[in-house]
Amino acid sequence: MPLLYFLPPLGAVLIWSGNMTINQLTVDAIAPSSIAFLRWLLALVVLTPFLAPAAWKHRSTIYREWPKLAVLGLLGMGLWQGLAYVAAETTSATNMGILAAMVPLLTVLLSALILREPPSLGGIAGGLLALVGVTILLGRGNPLSLLELTVARGDALMLVAATCYALYGVMLKRWPIGLPPWVLLYAQVIFAVLFLLPPYLLGPMTPVDGGNIGLILYAGIPASIITTFLWMLAIRQIGASQASIFINLMPLFSALIAMVALSERIALFHFLGGVLILSGVVMAQTLTRPLLRPRPVPAPSDADRPC
Repeated sequence: MPLLYFLPPLGAVLIWSGNMTINQLTVDAIAPSSIAFLRWLLALVVLTPFLAPAAWKHRSTIYREWPKLAVLGLLGMGLWQGLAYVAAETTSATNMGILAAMVPLLTVLLSALILREPPSLGGIAGGLLALVGVTILLGRGNPLSLLELTVARGDALMLVAATCYALYGVMLKRWPIGLPPWVLLYAQVIFAVLFLLPPYLLGPMTPVDGGNIGLILYAGIPASIITTFLWMLAIRQIGASQASIFINLMPLFSALIAMVALSERIALFHFLGGVLILSGVVMAQTLTRPLLRPRPVPAPSDADRPC
């Protein structure tokens, strides 16, 4: 597999790591329903001058496939990040990171159920190894300390959000819609805006000001347009199961961003957790042998051959 295929998922996860900080900063700056809607509205406004002519050119395909596009827009844009903003109000960033790290394993499970893809040895072992690295990283060297975290409403919401995003990746692979990648993204954004409009109108509608405009801009352009395109490209190139393994890099990237932006010190557990996470990603990408080999079909005997 060409190394260039690894760049889209890496780029997407790097931007998402920055957006984990944005999620926490929005708690006191803007209502979840407001930023969830405004980020995709901004993305729609930015994309429309460039993609509306192409979307019109493919209008017959969009009309034919609109139910699938609506489901993808709801899962990957409406519920995944919308629920994360609500979850941030009643849970910690640590809990959110742990549950977001469940996306790869959920993707493997859903791929086996929906796509009938047998899980690979590397996918299972690498996913579990990377998850151990995540627990060491988030538990600050003591994974057992995570057991002391209290269960909150936000934890359940984040688990639902992670399941929605895992399902989004699987269905994106399940439905090979005949649209160029940017037009496919644009169509999903339109449906995401339509789904998020009612919660926004029901309020509370937070006015845009100097305290939240930067959060909206980051969430609307890098964390919405660029990451979604990169993720769709990654799924097309390496598959939903393997691409989702890269999500385990989010805690590592988040720690590095904090070190640069907030002058936080990196401890030994950061390196230990990072090595395990990277090892899990490499294992998932290299050990692609199916965990269960299909039984060979026996060749017909002479007695079974037609005369």
